[in-house]
Amino acid sequence: MRVSDKWKDYEVLDASDGEKLEKWGKYVLVRPDPQVIWSTKRTDRRWNDQDGRYLRSSEGGGHWEGLKVPAVWQINYRTLKFNLKPMGFKHTGLFPEQAVNWDFLADKIKSAGRPVKVLNLFAYTGGATVACAAAGAQVVHVDASKGMVAWAKENAAESGLGDKPIRYIVDDCIKFVAREQRRGNRYDGIIMDPPSYGRGPGGEVWKLEEKLFGLLEMCASLMTDEPLFFLLNSYTTGLSPSVMSYMLGVTAAKGRGGRVWADELGLRVKSTGLVLPCGASAVWESGR
Repeated sequence: MRVSDKWKDYEVLDASDGEKLEKWGKYVLVRPDPQVIWSTKRTDRRWNDQDGRYLRSSEGGGHWEGLKVPAVWQINYRTLKFNLKPMGFKHTGLFPEQAVNWDFLADKIKSAGRPVKVLNLFAYTGGATVACAAAGAQVVHVDASKGMVAWAKENAAESGLGDKPIRYIVDDCIKFVAREQRRGNRYDGIIMDPPSYGRGPGGEVWKLEEKLFGLLEMCASLMTDEPLFFLLNSYTTGLSPSVMSYMLGVTAAKGRGGRVWADELGLRVKSTGLVLPCGASAVWESGR
């Protein structure tokens, strides 16, 4: 498991009975987590003295209770800054476990010794986008949500990257990739973080099990003659790291050499020292 353990502004304080207690800067939140199926004694007083708790509804969805946080606040990771906002479905706009991927991407870009162009699909609020831009890459950021793209612009600006070559696109990712194929545009690095289910800006339906492999094949055709990496993230239950690595092996790696590897991502729990699983990533990277 790859653990994102370089955070100073974020921490999983404890996890028990389907919930995790997290510190986001100076605020402490309780959020549900389906991986936490164990029950341990809750000794941290902040379980009952937090700045907000997200409660699931038996009918689906849920709501925040007792929020005592600003409408927007900020945390840092190394030189990067991210705006946080409590969202309608338990999220804050950032997945801290992805920091280990941000570091990997930054290292690959910096060590390339040449201009690097990156495509970030299903790019959300731009964690990977700002990491790549800060490392010196030109980035094309694509997401179907206008609000998420606007949020990504905020994060880039807060990180001092507002004038960097980042192109923001609000579009269905499959349609955008198809247009890039026709245009002949190519990328040195591709990042993909697809949801299990979603809709594009024009109502296009995305079902991961039906669409993912075809999109991987399409994206592989956008890679340059000397690509650096292809990163696939997933939080979909049932899509194992082994399956993800196999799909990259027969798409991104085909005829390119390099190596493919995959693993779970995790965050260390302060109270126990154990690592909480948080999705998975598969990577193809060049041997250069």
